[in-house]
Amino acid sequence: MKKHHTCPVCGFPKLQEEPRTRAGGGSFEICPSCGFQFGVSDDDKGFTYEEWREQWQAEGMIWSSLQPLPHGWDPRKQLAALEKR
Repeated sequence: MKKHHTCPVCGFPKLQEEPRTRAGGGSFEICPSCGFQFGVSDDDKGFTYEEWREQWQAEGMIWSSLQPLPHGWDPRKQLAALEKR
């Protein structure tokens, strides 16, 4: 079974790759929930996780991907779980 990773921006629990490599680089995966691309949104565009999270929340926490919305997806629960970590 493949291990999933949690988005440090929005708490989405099913990223396919670790957001940052052990060497520190970004995975380039785009979180389907909040749209943050690790290694681009942060390294190239200069957003912090907190800045992106605030912007995503201000825009209504809309599902970012063209992938189908997962059954039971609840961005508020994601964020709550992230805050407990």
